[in-house]
Amino acid sequence: MPIARAYAIDSPTGHFAPTTINRRDPGPTEVMFDIAYCGICHSDIHTARQEWGPTTYPLVPGHELAGVVTRVGHQVTKYKVGDRVGVGCLVDSCGHCDSCHAGHEQFCPEHIFTYNSTGRDGLPTYGGYSTSITVEQDFVCRIPDSIPLQQAAPLLCAGITTYSPLKRWGAGPGKRVAIIGMGGLGHMGVQIAAAMGADVEVISQTRNKEADGRRFGAKEYHALAEPGTLKRLRGRYDLMLSTVAAAEDMSPLLGCLTTCGVFVDVGMPADKATLNMRSLCLGNKVMAGSQIGGLPETQEMLDFCAEHGLAAQVEVIRGDQIEEAYEKVIHSQVHYRFVIDTSTFPRM
Repeated sequence: MPIARAYAIDSPTGHFAPTTINRRDPGPTEVMFDIAYCGICHSDIHTARQEWGPTTYPLVPGHELAGVVTRVGHQVTKYKVGDRVGVGCLVDSCGHCDSCHAGHEQFCPEHIFTYNSTGRDGLPTYGGYSTSITVEQDFVCRIPDSIPLQQAAPLLCAGITTYSPLKRWGAGPGKRVAIIGMGGLGHMGVQIAAAMGADVEVISQTRNKEADGRRFGAKEYHALAEPGTLKRLRGRYDLMLSTVAAAEDMSPLLGCLTTCGVFVDVGMPADKATLNMRSLCLGNKVMAGSQIGGLPETQEMLDFCAEHGLAAQVEVIRGDQIEEAYEKVIHSQVHYRFVIDTSTFPRM
């Protein structure tokens, strides 16, 4: 059984440490690939610290994986050794329910997450803070040659998490779109919405990232720390995409929508947010949520990013910098996604 080097944490208050994990030999329809890079998502932090419900320890997080195929099962038809590939938040589903048939595998009742789930073999799933993984070919995406692997990795979560709702709710020419927050998700949302042809604006706490926001494609940049900002933006946006993980009263933000405008949350705050329902009813407004995307849409997103020259802006780190990176993510001190270089993992 192949052995992978990894970083794991053993409790909500524990520390990441190097270790080894077992990976299975590829079955008939499975692909094994060496993970070159893995992005750090805020979800990793929530899960490692058990903020979103029970966590199975030891935990090897990571659902933004990019690397190169090393082995394939004898029935694999989609990939060959040497292909550049990635895996996002899912590694399996039932394949026959309505959600799977619709290409929404993330809503399959039997979906299996890349980490903190139980695989079909009854063993815990371990994520991308490791040097290799074995996955069903249908849950592997092809990474276009034009996107460097370290910049492609975050697209497998941050990219699809923003692409899916922007596409669904019609971001495009003639639409004014606000991206709330300019972190790992937000910086991709700005790029993608601009590439779709929308007039994009950023709403952030401060103007610290304004230059970057405009470079990514934002036409305007607004700071909530400045008095009167939300009042000035009332009735302005056709679509608002909130990428922030902080819970708050959503009603003032919904006031910034046009009649029949749409507010979508992808930040998934751990705490409860509040909402005055009148802020929805007055103006026929819609409040929606979105969770990643299915496999067909994820591949579509990767191809879209390649076509438009989009990629995540990353800071590459060593394995022994994971905990430091977590603290910086929490305090918005990353530009804009930390990506772990697995070649830095010590040999055990």
